Amino acid sequence: MRTLSVNLGNRSYLVLVGRGLIDGIGEAIGQVLGRGKAVVITVPPVERLYLERVRHSLVDRGVDPIIAVVPDGEEAKTVAAYTGVVGRMLEGGAGRDALVVSLGGGCVGDLSGFVASTYMRGVGLVHVPTTLLAQVDSSIGGKTALNHPNAKNLIGTFYQPKLVVSDTSVLRTLPPKEVKCGLSEVVKYGTILDRGLFEFLESSAAGILDLQDGEVETVVCRSVEIKSKVVAEDEGDHGTRMLLNFGHTVGHAIEAASGYRGYSHGEAVAIGMVAEGLIAMEVGIFSEGWLERLRGLLLRFGLPTKAEGLSVRDVIGIMRADKKVEGGEMRFALPGPIGSGEVIKVNDRRLVERALRGVLEDQQ
Repeated sequence: MRTLSVNLGNRSYLVLVGRGLIDGIGEAIGQVLGRGKAVVITVPPVERLYLERVRHSLVDRGVDPIIAVVPDGEEAKTVAAYTGVVGRMLEGGAGRDALVVSLGGGCVGDLSGFVASTYMRGVGLVHVPTTLLAQVDSSIGGKTALNHPNAKNLIGTFYQPKLVVSDTSVLRTLPPKEVKCGLSEVVKYGTILDRGLFEFLESSAAGILDLQDGEVETVVCRSVEIKSKVVAEDEGDHGTRMLLNFGHTVGHAIEAASGYRGYSHGEAVAIGMVAEGLIAMEVGIFSEGWLERLRGLLLRFGLPTKAEGLSVRDVIGIMRADKKVEGGEMRFALPGPIGSGEVIKVNDRRLVERALRGVLEDQQ
C-alpha cells in the first residue's frame, strides 16, 4: 500500500492506494468515524460485487451501516436521487456525527459529496472509488455535483473528504470501456501538466490496458500526486486548478447534447481534448505534431476522437451556459507543448465553431 496526502492545512487527508484494501475498509473508516452512523451510498453493479464485503468489514469494526442504493451513472446526480438518500439517512437515524461513504465511481462520489456537504450543514465523507476515473481524478479535490437537465455539474459545492481508499484490485472487474474512460483523465494530466506521465503512457499503453499491477499503480499514484499538488495550490478553482478543465468545456457540452447517453464522461473528454487542442493550434500555442501525439495516444487507448449525431449549434449553445463562461467569453484550459498549458478566454465564436467541426460528424 502507498500512502499519499492532500495538503490542505487542518483539512488535509490521506489517499491510500494498493491491492486488497476494500476488505479492511472498516478499520480505515473507523479511524475517522466517531460514534455516528456510516452511510454507504452505492449503485447496483457495485452493490452486487462489493457491498457485502464492505458491510462485513464495517460490522466487524462495530459499525452498523445505513445503505442507500442509487441509480447508476449520471442518473445518480439528480435531485430525486439526492432527496432519496437524505430520506434514507433520516429513516436510519443519521445525525451530525454521521459519515457518508461513497462506494462506486465518479457519479456516486459527486452525489455522496453533495449529500455530505449539505446534510445537517455538513457531515464527514470518505471515498472508496471503484473505477479508474474516480481513483485518478474525481475522488480527489473536493468537488461535488448534481446535474441540471441543461448543464452538467451546475449544482455543487467544494467539500473535502476525510479519507480516500483506492483498491486497485477492484479495477479488474471493470468493463474495458470503463478502464478506457479513466485513462482519458490520465491523458489529460500528462498533456497539460506532466510530460513524463504522457511519455510513460505512450511507452506503456499495452501494459496499462492489460491492467498490469505495476503500471496501474504508477498511473493511479502519479495522477493522485499531480491532482493533490494542484488542489493544494488552488483549492477553489480560480487559477492553476482550472487547467484540469482541459477537454471538459467541450466534453461536458457533448455529454449534455447527447442527453448523457451517447457518450460517457471519459469518451466526451477525449473528444473535447482534441477539439480544445484544435483551438490551441488556432491561437498558436499547440502544434499539429503535438495534436497528432495526443490524438494517437487516445486512439491507442480505444477512445473516440470524434462525435456522431451532434450539431455544432447545439454543442456551442450548451458551452455558452457553462459555469466557466465569464463576461460572455468562454474560458478554455488549452495545452501548450506537451506537459504544459494555460487558461485562455476565447470570444471568437467562429474559431470555436471551426474546432468543433473538426470533431463533430454532423456539422450543421
